[in-house]
Amino acid sequence: MKIDLTNTTSSKINAALMEARRASGSTAAGMVLTLVIVTDEGSAYDALKAANDASREHPSRTLAVIKRAGRSPRARAETRLDAEILVGSDAGSGETVILRMHGELAAHAQSVVLPLLLPDAPVVVWWPDNAPLHPAQDPLGSIAQRRITDAVTAESPVGQLAQRAQSYTPGDTDLAWTRITGWRSMLAAALDQRPSQLTSAVVEGESYNPSVELLGLWLHNRLHVPVERVVTGGPGITAVHLRTKDGDITLDRPDGLMGTLSMPGSPDRQVALKRRETAELIAEELRRLDPDDIYATAVRTPVDRLREPDGAETAAAERAARAQVADAVVAEPARVTVKVPTEALAEAAGEAATAHEEPKAGGTSTVGKAVTGKATVGKAVTGKAATGKAAAKKAPAKKPAKRAPKGSA
Repeated sequence: MKIDLTNTTSSKINAALMEARRASGSTAAGMVLTLVIVTDEGSAYDALKAANDASREHPSRTLAVIKRAGRSPRARAETRLDAEILVGSDAGSGETVILRMHGELAAHAQSVVLPLLLPDAPVVVWWPDNAPLHPAQDPLGSIAQRRITDAVTAESPVGQLAQRAQSYTPGDTDLAWTRITGWRSMLAAALDQRPSQLTSAVVEGESYNPSVELLGLWLHNRLHVPVERVVTGGPGITAVHLRTKDGDITLDRPDGLMGTLSMPGSPDRQVALKRRETAELIAEELRRLDPDDIYATAVRTPVDRLREPDGAETAAAERAARAQVADAVVAEPARVTVKVPTEALAEAAGEAATAHEEPKAGGTSTVGKAVTGKATVGKAVTGKAATGKAAAKKAPAKKPAKRAPKGSA
């Protein structure tokens, strides 16, 4: 059932909800919480779909707050509330009310939401994107027991973790933390099966993924060992290595579907580590409404506690130099000169000195400008021998020395 209300009020929305419940044959509400979603028109569809799927496990009243402040002065001056009520199969196992607030009303969303909350039921506020800097101080966040954000949608996902640590209040959580629940469970079970003295850990995952940082910070806090952060192509978290004296305990998931758990002295095992949908993440967060102390400890740990592998900067410089050489070869195959890092230069000069042989008749063997800090790459880069008139020409014959005049010493 779908009911549209234009230029309405909260009391009219409540009356329409009760009438729709009676029409469907259900006199009791039968819902366990109120889920408030603060979003925009672009993200409203996906957020509502995830909330409706999660309501099959947690029957709830979902209030979607869509703020339309208006761009022109005339639009901002107009105050209006439009509502769309979904009941029955269109709203999962609960009730859904989409609230579109126009004009100045968008700045006072809590005045519209408060009369629509279920009595004596917990309140959860979820920001799919554009979360406030201090969720607990937000007018809507202040009325909720749990506040859910998602650092992945921020402009700087890793930097968003620092903001979440600064503004943390008991009841805050982030979906970036929820995404690593499977990883934390598998790693904890692996250490329970084989207690070992850990020396270090390595977390591998794609860049700009706050879940990778949170997993590394969690390992650092719980195991008290140094943790390295390695950037890979993803998807998501790709592997975790726990270094022990007996060998590595490795949980590898290269494809985002199935993981492989490898332990010293045991055969490899396949484990389910599929990347979950947003509906599953929301359903997990709605299972517990008390503060998550483990998340608080992890997010409050500075991200700089994670260290990069030794030689990461040098390797990055060498990769950049090789890429520059390859691009230049494509542009001008005949001759390419590019600067290379000092360490790579020394290695190349050592290899050239080892492979140097006495030049044969009619040929030349030179190191070129490598000694001066530049590497000269000719057509030999493409795997073909350099040919041409310049290579075919022989050195000019020396002219015989003039004979000294008679009578000279």
